[in-house]
Amino acid sequence: MPVETVDLKFLATEEKGEVSALIARPSGAEALLVLGHGAGTNMRHAFMQDLSDGLNDAGIATFRFNYPYSERGGGMDGEKVRLATVRAAVATALDHANGLPVFAGGHSMSGRMVSMACSQEPMDGLKGIVFFAFPLHAGKPNAERAVHLQDVPVPMLFLSGQRDKMADMKLLEPVVHGLNHATLHVVDTADHGFKVLKRRNTDEPVLEELARVAGCWMRGD
Repeated sequence: MPVETVDLKFLATEEKGEVSALIARPSGAEALLVLGHGAGTNMRHAFMQDLSDGLNDAGIATFRFNYPYSERGGGMDGEKVRLATVRAAVATALDHANGLPVFAGGHSMSGRMVSMACSQEPMDGLKGIVFFAFPLHAGKPNAERAVHLQDVPVPMLFLSGQRDKMADMKLLEPVVHGLNHATLHVVDTADHGFKVLKRRNTDEPVLEELARVAGCWMRGD
């Protein structure tokens, strides 16, 4: 289907200045997803491009964006800056949604930043959060990073790989089941970057699976 793309800039913070964003809107889009990248990449990384393409094919428009550090290089921004950036990204996406329901999230770090920002202060107009590999733990497995999720007021979808070393399924499953309005979809044989094994139990390409499940959830199918 035809996809309209728009490049733009928005103000991340007064101190850090503007960052880039890219809207990809397929004809007949039914929702818009603010799609943040993982800690070590940027909005134009191959995974982000492929995931955006898959979502567009599933009828979902995307709003990809950079953080100040991924825009200009250098070490990762502090948490305060990243939280402000996702808030600014959601606000900008709402201004460009043209009536589409707006969801937000992203791969790994970005999904967590959206949920943290939302738990601290709800974002008006945000319909839900989509986590592509929520980073439950960085070192020794524990669920400390999930505590704030209890304060998130919007529905959440967790898409998590069966082999994700940053989200032990024995910890993630009870976390999600203990939340109101939360759904978990386990991706067979996938790791944190959604690489899969040949013994996978389906012939469906992994990015098509992610886009299909996320799209259905956002549409309420």
